[in-house]
Amino acid sequence: MAKEITDGVIEIDTMLGGWQHLTAGFVITGDAPVLIETGSQSSFEAVVTELNSIGLGPNDLAGVAVTHIHLDHAGAVGDIAKVFPNATIYVHPVGARHLIDPSRLVNSASMVYGDLLDSLYGRLEPTESSRVKVLEDRERINVSANRYLEAIDSPGHAKHHLGFFDSNSGTVFSGDAIGVLIPEIGVLRPATPPPDFDLELVLSSLKKFLAYNPSGIAMAHYGLFPNSEELILNAEDVVNRWAFVAEQAFTNNQDIEAALEAAFRFETDDKDPQVVEMFDTLNGMHANANGLRRWLEKRAQNTDQHSHG
Repeated sequence: MAKEITDGVIEIDTMLGGWQHLTAGFVITGDAPVLIETGSQSSFEAVVTELNSIGLGPNDLAGVAVTHIHLDHAGAVGDIAKVFPNATIYVHPVGARHLIDPSRLVNSASMVYGDLLDSLYGRLEPTESSRVKVLEDRERINVSANRYLEAIDSPGHAKHHLGFFDSNSGTVFSGDAIGVLIPEIGVLRPATPPPDFDLELVLSSLKKFLAYNPSGIAMAHYGLFPNSEELILNAEDVVNRWAFVAEQAFTNNQDIEAALEAAFRFETDDKDPQVVEMFDTLNGMHANANGLRRWLEKRAQNTDQHSHG
């Protein structure tokens, strides 16, 4: 399952919900190896097995870096920290307290996911605060004498979102900032869930990625895409179009979800129904519509306040 996808970068399929090619983790190899993304708590055993299979035993993993604290990316952090006692846990400044005390995060996730929380994702075990290291924008994690990961503060999908640039391979690890592109589906969909989605921030984060002139983009959902510039420009275009459709529906008091469905439904006849189901579970219209609605409401409130200010 673990495979080298570019110079010294090993992709691990975290097998979310037992599904292949849905959620990836990445190991950056070197003197002090780092795992980017742990997957969900339900994937924990699969991830440990994969790490062991590439020769990383309990004392060998030096770091775990999460792009953000959503459960499909960071749900296994607490469990992984226990198995790999030497690993420093790297996270965005806004996400740190939720790894140390996950109760609020888990409560809000259970409101969003209901029964799916335990059947698909699992929960999140707390991590000792002494193990958690906050990464500011452009701060580096040293992997070897001549290899580092640079943190890229990249809000928009979530306010606690980091990308990572690998100095050796030139890869940017983009978390959910670019969206979701499952190879078997072949359609790029933005990830615009509540409560943090913000179009302006998404666009500025994409520009930040582009400025690194990456040789490839490694997406958590799913895999390595070598045509970085094309992918980022496509992501800009796609998220702008989704926001435009949502805004028109919002302005006309129409149902945003129905408007997005009408505009962006894709042909599923030639696709495996299970893959379509998993794509919709991970990044469904409903959550995306809610995030866009919340962003539009917040924006309208701000405009309102300014006009009365």
